[in-house]
Amino acid sequence: MKKIVIAFIVIFAFTGCEILEQLLQVSVAPTDTEIVSGLKKALELGTDYAVKNLNKKDGFNGNKKVKIPLPPDVQNVLNVALTNKTVQKMGFDKILQSKIDNFVIAVNRSAESAVIEAKPIFINAITTMSISEGMNILKGTDISGKVSGFDSTAATHYLEFKTRPQLFKLFQPKIDNVLNKDLVLGFSANKAWDEVIKYYNQIIAPLLGKEQINYTLSEFTTNKALDGMFYMIGLEEKEIRKDPFKWAVDIIKKVFGYVYK
Repeated sequence: MKKIVIAFIVIFAFTGCEILEQLLQVSVAPTDTEIVSGLKKALELGTDYAVKNLNKKDGFNGNKKVKIPLPPDVQNVLNVALTNKTVQKMGFDKILQSKIDNFVIAVNRSAESAVIEAKPIFINAITTMSISEGMNILKGTDISGKVSGFDSTAATHYLEFKTRPQLFKLFQPKIDNVLNKDLVLGFSANKAWDEVIKYYNQIIAPLLGKEQINYTLSEFTTNKALDGMFYMIGLEEKEIRKDPFKWAVDIIKKVFGYVYK
């Protein structure tokens, strides 16, 4: 029996040290400064993850969760055209679908290119986090007020609240530049959009009793790009909160491990 006990102690000494160290680490409450440091590190990991995965070919276009589609209103109009028998008989449906596909790829490529420039803005927001903001975020409080109760992406929502207006101004000109490029015979995506919207607002909307569309194509596309970026940051935050001990960062383990021990 003694041999079994001794063997168990030896095995635990070699295999349980890391677990024991983690348990001891989370038993001590982190200081206010450590909490802010832990949250800043979590946001750094989240933004790095988002930028790395989106700032590459098919970062947006190849990810169904963040891929930027045509605006629903435009897609609905095009669906009518694509299923029209006369259009199909003349083969225009295939030509139109090809142009739509190329356009969607171009829009997503513009977002993939723009993402990298968000990093300095993120870093500035992260470094200026206050202790009171950090405490609320750690408790899962959404400072933007969008989510009531515990918010598993409170840090992401903090970052979005602090940076989205600035990022929108940064992204929109770059995306708009792609939308203004000639698709065929001097006709750009923005021009095509203007024609569709004019037709929709003056004829279709009144006829169907629908509200008029009052946003631009670049506004829609830019907002979708930002939505995708914050979605990816949120995924990483959820992973950190779910299992802080899998991260090789001591401050992450101490801060998030203490809260969720």
